[in-house]
Amino acid sequence: MREILTVLEADARATPERIAGLTGIPEDEVRAAIAGWEAEGVIRRYKTVVDWDRLGDERVTAFVDVTVAPERGRGFDDVAERIARFREIRAVHLVSGAQDLRVEVEGSSMKEVADFVAQKLSGVERVTATSTHFLLRRYKDDHQLLTEPEPDQRLSVMP
Repeated sequence: MREILTVLEADARATPERIAGLTGIPEDEVRAAIAGWEAEGVIRRYKTVVDWDRLGDERVTAFVDVTVAPERGRGFDDVAERIARFREIRAVHLVSGAQDLRVEVEGSSMKEVADFVAQKLSGVERVTATSTHFLLRRYKDDHQLLTEPEPDQRLSVMP
């Protein structure tokens, strides 16, 4: 049944009929599996990958590494959940390494993102340090290449 999810992850518009054809699983079983996963929260939502740069939409994205002061018995979940509630936040991940969380922030300008980090994010209780990295160019997003393939520069070979 995992192959159903793999097809949907690659193409959220895939119909149960198409999935059945690709996987060999009967269509009624595909429909039942999808309905069950939607009810259980396994399928969280259906998504489209948009190349905002190609559209001309000026968005600024930054990855912010966040250091959190540990507190016995609380872990990082409460801080991560608090941070995730800000509208500017696209994603929050617990990571290994020198920092504890990696946060993806989006705004309309570098100043807006910088102000958010300085005024809101750094003010969250137990956040002790942040390190901001602005995204300069996105080459691939959610398994989708966002660049045009280079044309083949090889010369034709005739036998």
